[in-house]
Amino acid sequence: MAELDGVRAVVTGATSGLGEAMAKALAANGAKVAVASRPTARLDAAVKRLSTGGRMVEPLPMDVRDPSSVESAAALIGERWGGLDLLVNNAGIGMRTVNPRFFEDPQPFWQVSPAGFADVVATNLTGYFLVARAFVPLFLAQGRGRIVNITMNRETMRRRGFVPYGPSRAGAEALSLIMAEDLAPYGVSVNLLLPGGATDTGMIPPGLADESRAALLSPEVMGPPIVYLASAEAEGLSGARIVARDWRSWLAERRVTGNS
Repeated sequence: MAELDGVRAVVTGATSGLGEAMAKALAANGAKVAVASRPTARLDAAVKRLSTGGRMVEPLPMDVRDPSSVESAAALIGERWGGLDLLVNNAGIGMRTVNPRFFEDPQPFWQVSPAGFADVVATNLTGYFLVARAFVPLFLAQGRGRIVNITMNRETMRRRGFVPYGPSRAGAEALSLIMAEDLAPYGVSVNLLLPGGATDTGMIPPGLADESRAALLSPEVMGPPIVYLASAEAEGLSGARIVARDWRSWLAERRVTGNS
């Protein structure tokens, strides 16, 4: 029996990067995974890739910025699966959408357009709220469930030239901690997971120097910790902020001390 047999998971933004790596790890360990993304050819291609080897992967058309789209997706999962065990909030957009040259030419906040600011916050912060809000009733009905919200290094949240990406991730962290408190009486956990460094995803500009690109983390770093957070061993863990790069040392300490 695989470690995650019977686990039903929704992963947003799973057509590439961190989301695809997490969906792949969950499915490879026996979970049934819904890849949540806007209904495009990218979604179809990702599901085809992730379904290899008989893995249980399904498409879930959803735009995290659209409340009606998110609510329809949650209702569909309820009808199709009868419940949910794990929700991974991962869908996000980066600095490239506001400043394609953010590495070599940081843009001060006063030069960021209101539309650009709102666009990033709508996906990276409001999207997390909308998705959690829509899927939590499934957890409340069954008296259990887990949410994992993906975030980034705190250095990124205060780095020069990182408006609006930094504030959007800082907001998502505060949201997550409040969600954990609100859901504690209902048997639903909320944890944070981050790579622990710049990661080789589509958020990185294509012109990055070879030596800098070689230092990037692989998205696969997210695999082992997300499998852990979906497993029986993580039962009762909530409000934790786990750095994927340091996950093994974090887990070893947790097993010794019994603390989260």
